[in-house]
Amino acid sequence: MSTSEPPSDPSSEVQSELPANPRPPLPLWQRATPWLITIACFAYLYSKLAGAAGREDETVVSYLTQVFASVPWGRWLLLMVPYSFFFFLIDSLVLWRVVNWYNTKVAYLDILPIRGSSYILSIVNEQVGKGAMALYLYRRDRVPGFEVGSSMLFIMFCEFYYLLSWACVGYALRGDALPSEFGLIPAIAAGALIFFVIFRLFFTGKLFSGSNLRDKPIFHAFRQAETWHFPMIILLRSPALLTAVWVYSMALGFFGVEVTNLEMLGYLPVIFFGAATPGPMRTVAITLWVVLFPGYEGEMTAFGFVQHNFFIFFNAAIGLIFLNRANRELFGGAKD
Repeated sequence: MSTSEPPSDPSSEVQSELPANPRPPLPLWQRATPWLITIACFAYLYSKLAGAAGREDETVVSYLTQVFASVPWGRWLLLMVPYSFFFFLIDSLVLWRVVNWYNTKVAYLDILPIRGSSYILSIVNEQVGKGAMALYLYRRDRVPGFEVGSSMLFIMFCEFYYLLSWACVGYALRGDALPSEFGLIPAIAAGALIFFVIFRLFFTGKLFSGSNLRDKPIFHAFRQAETWHFPMIILLRSPALLTAVWVYSMALGFFGVEVTNLEMLGYLPVIFFGAATPGPMRTVAITLWVVLFPGYEGEMTAFGFVQHNFFIFFNAAIGLIFLNRANRELFGGAKD
């Protein structure tokens, strides 16, 4: 790949390529909602921790300190570090496949710095990370921003069906061992399947053929997609979840809570849905662990906090490996 000479002021060149009329700021309620959810989750967690600590005649701080002190952190790191690298490779594989289908031909090894460097910005906001990928592909390969945005939307759409599919498998295998609320999974799956059929009929022009909605730029990937593309993305991403089932089961044992792999298969897709909820520190996912494992308030709070936040920050550390190359390709010009 050859690049042009870097401009004297790279930041000004990048700014000149951004839209002339940026989107207006989000309404206050939209910006406040993730923080309100986070505050509500922390309030719920504190009430549960205070109750558990009181039963042990401890303060919340001393109660959590004992939980953290009992974890074999060295063994936990030996488990989590390889898993984080494995997830990165699978996540990059999905991005590589989608970009090559709908945007441009990119080698898998060239996708790694794109995905890795976006993890750094995803600490702040997942959508900012996706925006960085869009800018990266525009600068490197001249892929229009709306096409990359459409591909990101396609991946998010498939993510929902990927998690729902494995939630159904977990429910089918161990539904009797899961909380009663999990009984909604079959109904949600049936509704999602009906929606998918209507969705595909619409984007293939067999339903509402006179509508112009499907021609919007943001739906570029959905217009290009073949029906088999959707299960292919689920298949490509599935090794990450199946590995996570084993990793999370093992890691939870380090915190003193035993759970089988089949039970974890029922829990984990729902937890990952919670992790996708906007908001700092993945508080919804942490709260779900406490809800799903009553009687282990301290263990599950500690587990959820370190499990999800280590994953975010270590992924960002992986991104640092590629940061110099990403900056060079972002500010050094596009491919010839």
